[in-house]
Amino acid sequence: MSVQTEGTELISEMRIPDCYLRSDIERVVNISKPPTCPVIVFINSRSGGQLGVRLLQTYRNLLNPSQIFDLDDEAPDQVLSKLLGHLERLKADGLRFAADIRDNMRIIVAGGDGTAGWLLGVVSDLKLSNPPPIATVPLGTGNNLPFSFGWGKKNPGTDRESVKRFLEKVKKAKIMQIDSWHIRMKMRIPAEGPLDPVAPLELPHSLHAFKRLSQSDVLNEEGYHTFRGGFWNYFSLGMDAQVSYEFHTERKLHPERFKNQLVNQSTYAKIGCSQGWFCASLVHPNSRNFRQLAKLKVADRQGQWDELPIPNSIRSIVCLNLPSFSGGLNPWGIPNDKKSREAHRVRFEFHQGAADHTYMRMDGEPWKQPLPKNDDTVIIEISHLGQVKMLAADNCIAKGAQDVYNPSLHSFADGNDVEVEGDEDEEEIESRRKFGAAHTFRIDFDHID
Repeated sequence: MSVQTEGTELISEMRIPDCYLRSDIERVVNISKPPTCPVIVFINSRSGGQLGVRLLQTYRNLLNPSQIFDLDDEAPDQVLSKLLGHLERLKADGLRFAADIRDNMRIIVAGGDGTAGWLLGVVSDLKLSNPPPIATVPLGTGNNLPFSFGWGKKNPGTDRESVKRFLEKVKKAKIMQIDSWHIRMKMRIPAEGPLDPVAPLELPHSLHAFKRLSQSDVLNEEGYHTFRGGFWNYFSLGMDAQVSYEFHTERKLHPERFKNQLVNQSTYAKIGCSQGWFCASLVHPNSRNFRQLAKLKVADRQGQWDELPIPNSIRSIVCLNLPSFSGGLNPWGIPNDKKSREAHRVRFEFHQGAADHTYMRMDGEPWKQPLPKNDDTVIIEISHLGQVKMLAADNCIAKGAQDVYNPSLHSFADGNDVEVEGDEDEEEIESRRKFGAAHTFRIDFDHID
């Protein structure tokens, strides 16, 4: 069999006909068999300099353009709402292959770690009985998520043959489950503060404003709000987040300087060195002791909280879920009893201290976090919230909850294992059962026409 024929068969196995994608097409095209590995592709066209734009064009030339989406134009929750709702209607009408396409669907997301986290949050919030597994194309700067699952640190290429090779890997990839971590932040929204050049407060895609605090909450005062979100790779505070923030700020102010992935990574390293990330002494201005800013507490599965001492030398704190951080580093090394400690929940409490702000980062997306003034309090709480399905290539270094997805465990992945505290109202409990990424997602299963 020729290489050209093999490539043609691969595309036919992944290409989805328009009638299964678009509700505005009334006529259903008869096909002899369904695609065995149908894919939906989300691409952040702003990632990787011009790589995102070129990759978008190549995928649309190879597959059906209707199954390729630019995240700069369409939000993933809205796309999946329309697509899955349409497939449900086709299934209800008895159309052949609609169920096969839905059950065998795989998602490809091309972008940085923040883009991948956004998609993971959306899919998690849908609470589907058989959520599609996700493969990640490394178009960002750190690319920790793609690297952890064997997809590499650098863009695999934007030409037709490179994309075909990547699609072949997606077809052969195994399904893994990884832990999802929910994050809630309670804070007073500042009327003004040290937020330049991004104001008033720009949070990552994976962190969303939820509501005012509940009446039972001790922080329930005028001006306090709750934010919620999730991460799958890491949440960090301190110098590493500051380096990332300054890089992202420079890219927003001078986008013409960030047109190449290798140049971006080089610039990131230079900013890191200038901030003393690799070589600063403990008297470096950015080496402020974290103990002056926050208290760190962890809780076990029985809900018992224990405050952990923060050494004077600590410049960053990282909550790490996968063995890749800051472009492939593994801070844990080989885990052992002296290095690791199991925590079901983690809490950071910020009170008035030595600084008016700090820097935070979640799966590649940084922000400048104002810290309390007077008697205000900022609380960040991290808790386990089920699992999500990922596609793992041959070079995967992550260790999932299990190598093969088991639908019988889906009730755990739903997030119904959330611990409920006695003084929480229904809205507050719900805020801990979802990441908030898919707030626009709705399928009216009771009124399918």
